[in-house]
Amino acid sequence: MPTHEELVARKTERIREMHRLEPRRTALLVIDMQHAFMDPGASLAVPTAWDILPNIQGLVAACRKACVPVVFTEFVSLPEIPTLRKDPFGPEHLAPAPGAPTGWGMPSGSCIPGSRGPESPDTVDELKPLPGEPVIRATNLDKFHATPLDTLLRSLDVRHLLVTGILADLCVMATVFRANTLEYRLTVIRDGIATVWPDILKAVLDIYERKLARVITAKEAEAEIAGTAAAR
Repeated sequence: MPTHEELVARKTERIREMHRLEPRRTALLVIDMQHAFMDPGASLAVPTAWDILPNIQGLVAACRKACVPVVFTEFVSLPEIPTLRKDPFGPEHLAPAPGAPTGWGMPSGSCIPGSRGPESPDTVDELKPLPGEPVIRATNLDKFHATPLDTLLRSLDVRHLLVTGILADLCVMATVFRANTLEYRLTVIRDGIATVWPDILKAVLDIYERKLARVITAKEAEAEIAGTAAAR
């Protein structure tokens, strides 16, 4: 009878085998790398997002070179849609009263379309989508919910998703769970996702790796993308 370690190794190898990228059926998902979550002074700034930025930039460049679609998502707070993401869980996404103080825990206009500066919902300039690259705007954590993301990916015949972005335990996690339910074969980039707390990131990666996705580094993904491009 195989040992526990042998069973884990067998399972891990099978996951790697089934999730290896296929030419023409792969897309890169860049989740919520936005001014409102990254700029200094933003009410919901995530400082660790800057640590993963170079890895995502490299992966975006590799995908563009190999003609692998790059899809960006942006969280938006629409004043006409009173979601729980704003009240009570995200008061920062509410519009502030004129002259009122803003910042964490207070209405700040975060991610409201039309907001400028550090509360802008736009993807940061360092990852600016090229003309024609899809940008999916979502009002919730799950980027498939009430958006055309699934239709877009299926219209491109995509079955493999590379996943990057923030936050690993919120928008990334909700999207990974949904994509797994939809039977996409997921590869989460270990050094391409971030959250505020290192211990939570470690736990999230463990959950992904055991039940939801293959987990590899950005450099490993870049090498695999180059290999699939050469095989086309």
